[in-house]
Amino acid sequence: MLTKMAPNSLSVRLEESFTRNALRSYLAEFISTFIFVFAAVGSAMSSRKLMPDATSDPSSLLVVALANAFALSSAVYIAAGISGGHVNPAVTIPTAMLYWISQMLGATMACLFLRVTTVGQHVPTHAIAEEMTGFGASVLEGVLTFALVYTVYAAGDPRRGPLGSIGPLAIGLIEGANVLAAGPFTGGSMNPASSFGSALVGGTFKNQAVYWVGPLIGGALAGLLYDNVVFPSQDTAISQVGV
Repeated sequence: MLTKMAPNSLSVRLEESFTRNALRSYLAEFISTFIFVFAAVGSAMSSRKLMPDATSDPSSLLVVALANAFALSSAVYIAAGISGGHVNPAVTIPTAMLYWISQMLGATMACLFLRVTTVGQHVPTHAIAEEMTGFGASVLEGVLTFALVYTVYAAGDPRRGPLGSIGPLAIGLIEGANVLAAGPFTGGSMNPASSFGSALVGGTFKNQAVYWVGPLIGGALAGLLYDNVVFPSQDTAISQVGV
């Protein structure tokens, strides 16, 4: 009986993955990720264009952090009602592979667009500081992504009531703060799709595993902790009884 049900459930899930609403969600994720990565990577390229020694100039870090914060807030807001506004494989559950593909395509196309329109300008990639190890960088990216995804869960939780535009703003703020905190050490990626797209177009995959292992583990831990420990579903019933 179980062997007969498995193919049926798989076929149902495949059908649901290609409904009109699902396709709209993939397109929304592609567009939002494109917008975010275009602004995030573009700001890094602009700062290097205007400041020859941008890597040692604190104002360059501030510019990139602000661009990340504003772009992510906007990207989440415009896609929230369609796809949930994930914009990041670390936010998306691993089974939603088509979301991942849409996000990686969006990031790659944004970097490719920047490369072409800036007449071959170098596309910066995320890199770890010389004094850091791959393990240390992965842990740091994991902690950064934990903070980001935990904020995503809290900002998008319907049990907290409607947050409107405040939710995306909170997500953008923690993104910008994390870039300020870790930019000189790992680049403050927190987004495997963004790191993949810039690495593919930039032509180097050095330490690419750092930007997948750390964020995916950190994001998963954030989701599990929020949903099962800090704010489990039974808390809703308890709070209603108290009222």
